[in-house]
Amino acid sequence: MAVILQVVGVIVGLGFLVFIHELGHFFAAKMCKVRILTFAFGFGPDLIKYTYRGTKYCIKSIFFGGFISMAGESPAKTTGASGEYLSLKWYKKVWISLAGPLLNYILAVFIFAFVFNIWGTNQISDGFLIGSVTENYYMPYASLMLGDGDKVKSMEDGVKLSTWNNLSSNIKNKVYKQAVFAVKRGSFSFDLNMAIVKNPVMSIGTICVSPLILKMKPGFFKSIYFGVQTSITQTAMTVVYLVNKIISFEKPDISGPIGIMQVMANATKSGIYDYLRLLAIISIALGLFNLFPIPMVDGGMMVLFFIEGIIKRRISAKVVQVYNTIGLVFIFGIFLFATYSDLLRLGVSKLLKK
Repeated sequence: MAVILQVVGVIVGLGFLVFIHELGHFFAAKMCKVRILTFAFGFGPDLIKYTYRGTKYCIKSIFFGGFISMAGESPAKTTGASGEYLSLKWYKKVWISLAGPLLNYILAVFIFAFVFNIWGTNQISDGFLIGSVTENYYMPYASLMLGDGDKVKSMEDGVKLSTWNNLSSNIKNKVYKQAVFAVKRGSFSFDLNMAIVKNPVMSIGTICVSPLILKMKPGFFKSIYFGVQTSITQTAMTVVYLVNKIISFEKPDISGPIGIMQVMANATKSGIYDYLRLLAIISIALGLFNLFPIPMVDGGMMVLFFIEGIIKRRISAKVVQVYNTIGLVFIFGIFLFATYSDLLRLGVSKLLKK
């Protein structure tokens, strides 16, 4: 029964995210008066279908994702008639391409907001209170004099500490140096001289203390704010990670279909909280990937349409075909690499050697 639940969780979850993506394109195309031929949930033979005003709405036998088919999608078959996708003004085509990833982001914000509103969220307490002191081999002995609930007020030279990021930015480049901190414990205040040591993982200065974390349940509007904030943070972390890997010519650790399905299956088993958070994260990843300027995906198509806006004419069908072929090869390469990485993580290479 548990295995069936995991399988259903993976299929429904991924299918829903892809469907939402296509729904964004559908709404935007309708706004631009594009003639939509088919709007489908799933793939394969039709189970249920209904035609309304020239559009076939259908549920297919394989409940995984969905797609829309628009008039004038093929450059070779576009006639320039009204209602054709490629006959639109360039900025309308950009909007239709953008709408899919945008709806993925909107979905992620509302999923995060729902999770925060129901289960709450962890927030760093006001007042710069210490929650814990790390005990390990690289901890400075002076940190032993700090305790839970102590408040670090300022550093030497009058540096006021307003946030924990403020503390980190002031000590990260002072490895192996001494620093004096003004500390308040209850009604007592004292100065503490501490050695700033090197965090062996991040190679930056640390005094081995963590903030006091409080569990809070924000209201509806605050939850929306946190949802937007979390989505932006998740996007920024992903982009920074990929850029750093590209700059350093290192292989990025990415998950393919196998890895994503495995993580989703585990989240399904863990419970609804982990499952919903993962759905939001994957929705962001899907939206972000489609915004990258890769030929054939939404971001790549937007690049073409922006170029059309600059040169004031439509790009030829032959150029679009070559462009999409390059994109297809690139995407297939990413798919192979990600799948290979998934198999390595699962230990398949060791099994094959045996």
